[in-house]
Amino acid sequence: MRWMQVLMVAVAASLVVSASAQQKGLAATPPMGWNSWDSYGLTITEAQFKANVEVLTKRLKPAGYEYAVVDEGWYLINPQKAKDEKFAYVMDANGRYVPAVNRFPSAGEGASGVGFKPVADFVHTQGLKFGIHIIRGIPKEAVAANVTVAGSSFHAADLADTTDSCPWNPDNFGVKDTAAGQAWYDSLMAQYAGWGVDFLKVDCIASHPYKGEEIRMIHKAIAKSGRAMVLSLSPGPAPLDKGPEVAANAQLWRISDDVWDYWRSNEGKHFPQSVKGQFAVLASWVPQVKPGNWPDADMLPLGTLGPVAGYEAPRATRLSHDEQRTLVTLWSIARSPLIVGANLTELDDWTVSLLTNAAVVGIDQRGHEQKMARQDEDLIGWVSKGDGGKEYLALFNTADAAARVAVPLSRYGFAAAKYSARDVWGGKDLGKVSEAAAEIPAHGVLLLELKK
Repeated sequence: MRWMQVLMVAVAASLVVSASAQQKGLAATPPMGWNSWDSYGLTITEAQFKANVEVLTKRLKPAGYEYAVVDEGWYLINPQKAKDEKFAYVMDANGRYVPAVNRFPSAGEGASGVGFKPVADFVHTQGLKFGIHIIRGIPKEAVAANVTVAGSSFHAADLADTTDSCPWNPDNFGVKDTAAGQAWYDSLMAQYAGWGVDFLKVDCIASHPYKGEEIRMIHKAIAKSGRAMVLSLSPGPAPLDKGPEVAANAQLWRISDDVWDYWRSNEGKHFPQSVKGQFAVLASWVPQVKPGNWPDADMLPLGTLGPVAGYEAPRATRLSHDEQRTLVTLWSIARSPLIVGANLTELDDWTVSLLTNAAVVGIDQRGHEQKMARQDEDLIGWVSKGDGGKEYLALFNTADAAARVAVPLSRYGFAAAKYSARDVWGGKDLGKVSEAAAEIPAHGVLLLELKK
């Protein structure tokens, strides 16, 4: 029977190689979609999620937005617990979190449940892709019960690193880089593949602390699962010197702490990251941007952030219209993923027009040779090349007052004497120009489409 064992090993190895090749073809362009965190925090329900998916399908999908992601806490029965109450988690017999049926009724109860498969099926029928968020590691309750790892002879005690847990989320222990640890992540990815997951956001792994071993284990487990899943790593900032390692194992990774609706950071605080703070961060990651690898500037905190915002009180975004144009332009010209955080059921026409501008989305999806070309005090210039010989210049005024500019295009590396120009956000043809001339509002942007 030795030959049969050899054959089975060879077949298994070929399946992993095939799945790995499939993974390498993922995220050829920066992912676009919607995530529940900014507007629902831990509390999203199946009904709320589906309502947002329906709007995503109708209003944003035509522009290229395709991922719908349930963020943290989908396994919590009581996500809005009282101060003296403990979180109540739902797990299967093998210690894996499953959706709380009081919030996701289609999931079914306990071991006989079908998990997120009905929700994923709903998303797929819309022509969209489905994602979930997890915290790295193994539930502490699974370790206390010493459950058997699904599909293996290992137990939770064999793999849990009880000296390690996420400093800002106490749910899980870390996982050892051993055969038992790999079996745990293999069991998770097999579960998610069965549910129909297309996008997996793993938290407490890219920064504070950075966990390279667990990143590699998850990457291997996804390949073994046989299902193509985009892997997104959070939070940020991922270490710049770890770029090659994360690029070999994931498609997205966060490059800053959480971005919220602040133009500048609160004095003396590193959290949250501000829009203004992202200019230098994005510029530092440009060399590592390529198909299948997208340094992630975080979600877009636009529109209505509520009913239960992931940070601070429910609200309409604090960012002015000019600041919102700056944010979307910067993310796009740097080719960051575009993941919307707004409550889509309250999406207004202005925000839709902001998110679906065809030229701006095109810069994000198909731009190349993008870079921060120059900074002159408060005036920052980014450039990119696009389709059909078009080139783009974004001039950002980061000052607190409007600025009138008249800057030769040559200052930003444009070689021709004159270009046919179009003001992208203004929707105006400007004729033949040799300079960028306009009054740019405080915290605003002039985005020019240029062609020889």
